[in-house]
Amino acid sequence: MTELFWMIIGMGIVTYLPRMLPLVVFEKIRFPNFWQGVLKNVPYAILGALIFPGIFFIHDEMWFGLLGATIAFLLSYLGANIIIVVIGSILFLSSISYFFL
Repeated sequence: MTELFWMIIGMGIVTYLPRMLPLVVFEKIRFPNFWQGVLKNVPYAILGALIFPGIFFIHDEMWFGLLGATIAFLLSYLGANIIIVVIGSILFLSSISYFFL
């Protein structure tokens, strides 16, 4: 129990520090407009880098993930809320899996 407690505390610290330190260190620094634009896009780039490989490895067949990504892109292009995009992709892939696989 004690080992598990300290492991949870350690994981919390390791997760918290990388989020807190940039806020404290860069709080008073004003970046040029170009760098502000670049830094605003970093979260989207990281999210894309995390999600993109999962599209190809979600199932044995690569087309399965590509279909889900296509539905997600289509729903987001149509202006759907992020929750609708996620649920729509899940429902679409679930129905494909149920009826065809």
